[in-house]
Amino acid sequence: MANPSLAVLLALISTLAYGAAFVLTQVALRLMSPWLGAAFSVPTSTLFFWCLASFTIDVTQADWNAVAIFAGVGLLFPATVTLLNFESNRLMGPNIAGALGGVAPLFAVLLGWALLGEHLRLSQLFGIAAIAGGVMLMFRGGRLAPTAASFRMLLFPLGAAAIRGGVQPVIKLGLEHWPSSIAAVVIGYTLSSFVLIGFAILTNRGIPRNFDPRGALWFAAVGICNGLAVLLTYAALGRGPVALVSPLVASSPLVTVLLSHLFLKKEEPVTAPLVVAVAATVTGVIILILS
Repeated sequence: MANPSLAVLLALISTLAYGAAFVLTQVALRLMSPWLGAAFSVPTSTLFFWCLASFTIDVTQADWNAVAIFAGVGLLFPATVTLLNFESNRLMGPNIAGALGGVAPLFAVLLGWALLGEHLRLSQLFGIAAIAGGVMLMFRGGRLAPTAASFRMLLFPLGAAAIRGGVQPVIKLGLEHWPSSIAAVVIGYTLSSFVLIGFAILTNRGIPRNFDPRGALWFAAVGICNGLAVLLTYAALGRGPVALVSPLVASSPLVTVLLSHLFLKKEEPVTAPLVVAVAATVTGVIILILS
């Protein structure tokens, strides 16, 4: 069911949702801690997906190999990635956290080559390099000074990027057995919800502290945005190669920077390095689309 044009459209729309989620997370973190917020965010997405699944999943087409792949992914994604992203957002702000998440294509493309045998054209390599370089430049445009402590903080967003990028070719492998993006997110998010709720109960000994209803609502909105982004990404992967979809999805920092400037202007100012980074990322996206 290859359709590169539709894959590009779905991937670009997913960037809007990913970018919005980072900005909403910054607001939500003012009211609740990352680990408690994750226990509301991902289950909200899961509930949304189960509502869609009752109308869209054809269980007669189910493949147990695909189910196993989707479930295995769910143990790490989005559970671990959500916790890492929320913590990096708290420490670094949405612009830097979102930008460093843009290196996910490097992991995705390498695994896509190793697992799926996908071939890369020279123009695609240039596009990936431009996007990766652009999002890394955004680090200089944020509020975090380049100190030893700040570089240790990079483990949070880079760890999230490695998992998110590595998951994409694995999901594509599952979609080849059962081409249902909604089934992939339902199964994966259900497993992740159990992981996050269990983690929250163990961490807080069963008693939710510092619970804020407003924070829960904000984190629920984050969950909807992230859930839609993942669903669209999976749908794009079902219609196009990882080497095309993953770098396009990674351009979400563009949306994060723009929304941060509009709604978090005092906290996340737009600087010259950010402008250069945006230009580099846009160039990379255009190269990939035209490849």
